[in-house]
Amino acid sequence: MAAATLSFLCFFLLVIGMAFFKGHGVGVNWGKMATHQLPSDMVVRMLIDSGFDKVKLFDADADTLAALAGTDIEVMVAIPNYMLEGLSGDPQAAVDWVDENVTSWNYTGGVNIRYVAVGNEPFLQTYKGIYNELTLPALMNIQKALNDAGLGGRIKATVPFNADIYNSPGSNPIPSAGDFRSDIRDSAIQIIRFLSENDAPFVVNIYPFLSLYDDDHFPMDFAFFEGTNKTIKDGDAVYTNVFDANFDTLVWSLKKAGYPDMPIIVGEVGWPTDGDKNANTEMAKEFNQGLLQHLMSGMGTPARKGSNIDVYLFSLIDEDAKSIAPGNFERHWGIFEYDGKPKYELDLSGHEEDDNLMSAHGVKYLQRRWCILDPDATDLTSLPGSINFACTFSDCTSLGYGSSCNHLDLRGNASYAFNMYYQVRNQKAGDCDFSDLAMITDEDPSDEKCRFPVMIAYSSVAAPERRVLDLLVAILGGLSAFLFL
Repeated sequence: MAAATLSFLCFFLLVIGMAFFKGHGVGVNWGKMATHQLPSDMVVRMLIDSGFDKVKLFDADADTLAALAGTDIEVMVAIPNYMLEGLSGDPQAAVDWVDENVTSWNYTGGVNIRYVAVGNEPFLQTYKGIYNELTLPALMNIQKALNDAGLGGRIKATVPFNADIYNSPGSNPIPSAGDFRSDIRDSAIQIIRFLSENDAPFVVNIYPFLSLYDDDHFPMDFAFFEGTNKTIKDGDAVYTNVFDANFDTLVWSLKKAGYPDMPIIVGEVGWPTDGDKNANTEMAKEFNQGLLQHLMSGMGTPARKGSNIDVYLFSLIDEDAKSIAPGNFERHWGIFEYDGKPKYELDLSGHEEDDNLMSAHGVKYLQRRWCILDPDATDLTSLPGSINFACTFSDCTSLGYGSSCNHLDLRGNASYAFNMYYQVRNQKAGDCDFSDLAMITDEDPSDEKCRFPVMIAYSSVAAPERRVLDLLVAILGGLSAFLFL
């Protein structure tokens, strides 16, 4: 009888433990660089139903925060890079920003803001140092404004960094050789010192996918969490995946900077589902589920054994207006489709049980109709220019090499491009013309690999900073395409 009672107690504790860890420590990035966005309150409901308890934003949009008000979701609001200059040189600007975007939401039933991200990857090498001298002063002014508002004990300012700020030099890199890049080391350590003094975490974005994208010879299984064909031995430590190796390279970099116990949050980590030969739903599920199982095991990493690692998966929903300068995959990081449908099953507890992501409820769509190349069209002289135009002002990344629609022929490519433009333009009849080459149909042209979407009935405007940059890139790209036809 005693043995049976003990067994039941163990089982009960296991169930309680599993329930407690459902979504514990798992956040998600909610970006809004999309031509059509689900209503914020619908997205928040989807977050809650799916079990996410943390969300990281890329701004402090009032509509988003209003939807998060009254929930227990822990929020990281953000200050875009273009604001760093103003905030770094004007303490009052920081006071005003905190008052409008943090203090005003700090009330019973308000928003559970926990962090303020000051900039986003400001030391990224492609920025060529333009934010290097602005980041620390902006960070200091924001934290002081939080302190003066009586919020600094609970809400911390931090800086999300890209993993390119540290490296492990040599032909055979190992984590223990890690250190911050020489060109930004002094600036990085100053920021780390300030974070430490204010009990704020170090936030880093880690992307194992990019290891495969940048190097065709990178061992495939080392990018995931179940492979053992490739390992890295570093003293007594053995690394079986690139995530741990990258994370511990940062740990060693922090040790050498004098901050061995600095708390670390992984601000972005994930796997795209389209836009590259190594980007698909199967690989994304394998990576994200393997990551969650690894994190929830409590094993930590070789350099931080037994530690819990907080992560924000990247990302929540696909964003069809993001810049594709890094690659076509940039618009396909979402765990959910543009319409709030999960792309694959994912158990946030890491146990691969029956509890999976939940779809958005009550989504409204435009009419079930598509714009395609007229099958009777014979004079295709203007077709290349029409395709270029459509793809300049809509998202054709699924047509790229290795992508889901790469198998289409010329007519299929044209139909896909025409439809994407037609959908982005909210199915206006005049936007399915293309020099009389196109026609509207109510027969779905999708096949088993390539989906021709019908857009959701929610138009939106992207964030100002990225919208302007992406529009310039798009216009220049379109002009060059037309010039070289």
